[in-house]
Amino acid sequence: MVVVTTFDLDEYVHAALTGGAVGFLLKDAGPALLIEAVRAAARGDALVSPRVTVRLLRHFTGKGPRPKADTGGLADRELDVVRAVARGLTNTEAAAELFVTVSTVKTHLASIQNKLGARNRVEVAAWAYRGGHVE
Repeated sequence: MVVVTTFDLDEYVHAALTGGAVGFLLKDAGPALLIEAVRAAARGDALVSPRVTVRLLRHFTGKGPRPKADTGGLADRELDVVRAVARGLTNTEAAAELFVTVSTVKTHLASIQNKLGARNRVEVAAWAYRGGHVE
């Protein structure tokens, strides 16, 4: 189930996720992210609104970034993609910021997930916050 709402409240996010939702989007997310969320849910993955994801990660990992630790064997460019994902950017936004194609971001993200043993971008973002890779 993917929840789409206008209410950006922590209580709604908590209720949706504990109630079995695998997606939580705000109505202003746009059609591309909505389609991505439905596809993720169909694959058994999860997708939470980038703005909500950043807030959740800060809640679970403390107020801010921690000292940098191990890079997990990631290349510098892969770490750039990790930081973009952890900040809640979509693949398209990350590609524009990093001056690469969306396909390149997806390739890096697949490699990152493989190296870290992460199932989805939320786990990649959580790894980035836990490891202090996000400022």
